[in-house]
Amino acid sequence: MHAPSRSLRLLACAAALACGTLAAHAQTSRTNADTGNSFIPATQQGYIGLNAGQSKYDLRNGTSLFNFDDSDTGWKLYTGGFFHPNFGVEFGYLNFGKASRLGGDTKAQGLNFSLVGRAPIGEQFDVFGKVGTTYGRTKTSGNPGFGVATGDDNGFGLSYGAGVRWAFNPQWAAVLEWERHRLHFADGKSDVDMTTLGVQYRY
Repeated sequence: MHAPSRSLRLLACAAALACGTLAAHAQTSRTNADTGNSFIPATQQGYIGLNAGQSKYDLRNGTSLFNFDDSDTGWKLYTGGFFHPNFGVEFGYLNFGKASRLGGDTKAQGLNFSLVGRAPIGEQFDVFGKVGTTYGRTKTSGNPGFGVATGDDNGFGLSYGAGVRWAFNPQWAAVLEWERHRLHFADGKSDVDMTTLGVQYRY
């Protein structure tokens, strides 16, 4: 009479242990899926992204109101991660294309570091903002007789931006973003804006 009862107790214990193990494994899997990895130390939910769109230089002055093209195609490659569910960091390389004025070109590229804040607006959408700094390198050519200073320049400047992200599956998302970067040019500091559309991969 006692043997069947003891067998049932052992079977129940084994089933409970198996269920507990499976539950713990499932919880670990969910946690890993939610946090992920990151190339950046002390962060999780790492991602890489590639965006492209239009850049716009703010280089007008009193002598360059004609023969001026301040827009071009710009793009950026970046990676980021989060140290908090709503806050993270991002690093990226940006190429702003070029602006043309008075027979010369102005080109700019840079490396950016930003702090990122995000807020969900649904299961698949979130909005984000960022603020940071961009180390830019610029090159300006042209005719100095028209009042345009030429040459190379570089330096750090303020950057900020905002955007919206749509995660259409657990790994991939589409991103629409606007940002502004303060860069050093041969004839002074000026802003370059970028409006881009791209994709992010969460690894």
